[in-house]
Amino acid sequence: MFLEFVYPLVKYFTPFNVFLYLTFRGAYAALTTLLVCFIFGNRIIEALRRLKIGQVVREDGPEEHLLKGGTPTMGGVFIIFSVVVSMLLWGDLGSRMVWITLGSFIAFGAIGFIDDYLKVTRHNSAGLPAWGKLAGQFAVATTVVLFLYFSGEKGITALYIPFFKNPVVDLGWFWIPFGILLVVGESNAVNFSDGLDGLLAGLLILVFITLAILTYISGRTDYSAYLGIPYIAGAGELTVFCLAAVGASIGFLWFNAHPAEVFMGDVGSLSLGGVTAVISLIIKKEILILVIGGVFVLEIASVIIQVLYYKLRKKRIFKMAPLHHHFELSGWAETKVVIRFWILGGLFAIIALSTLKIQ
Repeated sequence: MFLEFVYPLVKYFTPFNVFLYLTFRGAYAALTTLLVCFIFGNRIIEALRRLKIGQVVREDGPEEHLLKGGTPTMGGVFIIFSVVVSMLLWGDLGSRMVWITLGSFIAFGAIGFIDDYLKVTRHNSAGLPAWGKLAGQFAVATTVVLFLYFSGEKGITALYIPFFKNPVVDLGWFWIPFGILLVVGESNAVNFSDGLDGLLAGLLILVFITLAILTYISGRTDYSAYLGIPYIAGAGELTVFCLAAVGASIGFLWFNAHPAEVFMGDVGSLSLGGVTAVISLIIKKEILILVIGGVFVLEIASVIIQVLYYKLRKKRIFKMAPLHHHFELSGWAETKVVIRFWILGGLFAIIALSTLKIQ
């Protein structure tokens, strides 16, 4: 909104030119989401508490988690609210990529909201049936991927692999199911990673900072040419979204740090997970997002391995899945698990960024 309002005035007052810079708008988008979370966070938490929207804890989990029962959940609503407000103020509302990203972000959030609402009203941790949640995720993912596929963007179906400068293969129409599975898989992987105070928020800060760097350089002809990565016209506007998400995650972490005053809920984890995959599709980092979110891959892999191994051998490999609960039950304190997973997330981010030059 600021961009549309200020742009015609630049010729009359040149300092307004600063609003044209992505770095300026991105920085203030992050500051806006942070302030929105700080200003409205306590009020939203209190409202959730009054409405008795409390977390339903799994009975088969670590015993200390039972004490968290009743803690307000669905805190992801003020992440979504703050990002939407920030993007309306600082984003380029004429950018198609901004609307694709915001649309998928809100749509996945809606699925998570329904799931959280059912958990709270039914007083159990089941929520939406698995088929219902997956159906919603596949519907949103299919809509987004088909829109991108038929948008006519050059090279949209090319697949790039880290450490290789040129695309390895053109997937053609097969890019559609590939993209759908990536979006749904990433959304669920992030969702599985939300189980300890501050864990997911901290990891998402690292992921969105990395994506902010990637979207910025992908949207510049000079930087992308120098690094040998595909130039994506207009991708730079997603830098504003990524930095807004960083600010929102930091603002949420303020309330979610141990001991948590509020939990993110599926409304936050599904929306943030889904949108990271959508951004990776747009900037042609479909494989690299698996490195950036390496902790998320480990978390969902532990769940898949646990389920398959139990069905085949009637035994468990991990004491509990997802992986963070395994380490808790192995004797690690919750805060130690969180900080060590943050460190691991930082290492994955560094590895991902290093691939830009090693190719």
